[in-house]
Amino acid sequence: MSIENEHRLRFRDAMASLSAAVNIITTDGPAGRCGMTATAVCSVTDTPPTLMICINRNSAMNPVFQENGQLCVNILNHEQELLARHFAGMTKASMEERFGWDIWQSGLLGQPMLKGTLANLEGSIQQVQEVGTHYVYLVEIKQIMVREDGHGLIYFKRDFHQVMDKILAVAV
Repeated sequence: MSIENEHRLRFRDAMASLSAAVNIITTDGPAGRCGMTATAVCSVTDTPPTLMICINRNSAMNPVFQENGQLCVNILNHEQELLARHFAGMTKASMEERFGWDIWQSGLLGQPMLKGTLANLEGSIQQVQEVGTHYVYLVEIKQIMVREDGHGLIYFKRDFHQVMDKILAVAV
């Protein structure tokens, strides 16, 4: 194995130790409707509210996201792991079937917003850059819905995990 390849694999192993929120990124528009599970999502700034999303260049969904120009980041709760698996392509559910389920509502920009998530952030793609094997999307957020209840879902060590609030027991 080459040193470069070994370095790449060690980097992947290190990133598997970086806990990340699990999201389903969706889009609908002239290029069609699609969605995918993603953990490479982070805040860039709150003025204007902007997110960064990284998607592998080999993903067939890139042209759809880019042509539609709008998307929704659906931050999953701990009960939505099966949806994360569906949208990660880990099950046999087709894209048409996934969007046929009664779990969707339309956002302000007409993007598919998943019901029951911790939050939905709908916005417009402002910029797309190629960086190595990925496209980096900068998305200005136009609509934000946040729910007060629910627990998080993260991806850590190549598996899904629930994040629960700590419950402190006090001995009397």
